[in-house]
Amino acid sequence: MSRVCQITGKRVMVGNHVSHSNKKIKRTFEPNLFDKNFFLQEEDRWVKLRVSAAGIRTINKKGLLSALKVAKEKGFITKF
Repeated sequence: MSRVCQITGKRVMVGNHVSHSNKKIKRTFEPNLFDKNFFLQEEDRWVKLRVSAAGIRTINKKGLLSALKVAKEKGFITKF
């Protein structure tokens, strides 16, 4: 499974690690992802998602169903 948030679409970014001597070495910045189960009350079932910390805050703010609909529209998930 790739390191992509299914709600916000955050993914691995590439950048440089810059040392004290100003040498630049490629590195990756990985999102803060969690495998979490959320209960979808409208359908009375559990939904397993891989979400970032920002994605969890989005679900808490907007609600699970609306966050899933927006993620599906943007193409981050195919079904839920």
